[in-house]
Amino acid sequence: MDLRRLRLFVAVAESGGVGRAARRLGMAQPPLTVQIRRLEEEVGTPLFQRGPRGMTPTEAGEAFLLRARESLSLAEEAAEAARAVAAGRRGRLSVGFMLVLSYALLPRLVPALRAALPDLELDLIEMTAATRKTLLLERGVSVGLCIPPLQHPEVEAEVLARVPLVLAMPARDPLARLSEVPVERLRGRPLIGLPRVPRERDASAVSHALLRRLGLSGQLRQTVETVPAALALVRAGEGLAVVPAPAAISRPPGVIVRPFAEGGESVELAACWRRGTPRPLLARFLAATRPVVAAAAREGWRLP
Repeated sequence: MDLRRLRLFVAVAESGGVGRAARRLGMAQPPLTVQIRRLEEEVGTPLFQRGPRGMTPTEAGEAFLLRARESLSLAEEAAEAARAVAAGRRGRLSVGFMLVLSYALLPRLVPALRAALPDLELDLIEMTAATRKTLLLERGVSVGLCIPPLQHPEVEAEVLARVPLVLAMPARDPLARLSEVPVERLRGRPLIGLPRVPRERDASAVSHALLRRLGLSGQLRQTVETVPAALALVRAGEGLAVVPAPAAISRPPGVIVRPFAEGGESVELAACWRRGTPRPLLARFLAATRPVVAAAAREGWRLP
């Protein structure tokens, strides 16, 4: 039973006759009459009483009219829902985030996303260096906030900011007395690298951005997947860790961070998504996220 025939039936029932319904619909009367007869044959019972003053629904027709209106309404709702999802106005948005961003960015970003995308179901999913690739490629997340960007042919990215790198150390370490630490002071010290990249044992945001360039990657005592793990090892006295600046917010007692004297050491924060992600939804997410990240960067990645 097609929707067009239901619409014709409702028009005849509301107009009180085929002639008036045909004028309302802008069509000829004979084909409308044929469609109503075919509908009655399909249903298996008369739906109208014909009389000199027009047509009125039978008792069966009244029952059919109620359901026909409901069906047409549901069909329109379904079409509108599909259009809304295609336009990025409705649906589900799963946002993956690296743990280091939890305190510095999420308290700003989540309210902004809920305000900008009120009709979307918003899911927030933790990612690590080990899980982000799988989550993005298998669409476990719609978009991920990654430090550094994931490099993969099926993944696209937009760099949102450069995040300064700082040195995390035990509060009792001699370097803690300095307000800024010269990079050369890391030479000869045991270091903790992060995040670990699968199949590249000592390849990390830190070693790529700083340690490899300075020839210090040989000092890596351990590599870990998350900033909290690195900070825990720092507190345990296992070494120093070069971490993104937002880590300062969640550092444990007994650990402090210092900027580098030379400045300029940083890592990219990017929004990453799998190719083929619906563009309208992605565009709305990026439009809401860019100013939030920019504000967090201006304020030094402190608590909002």
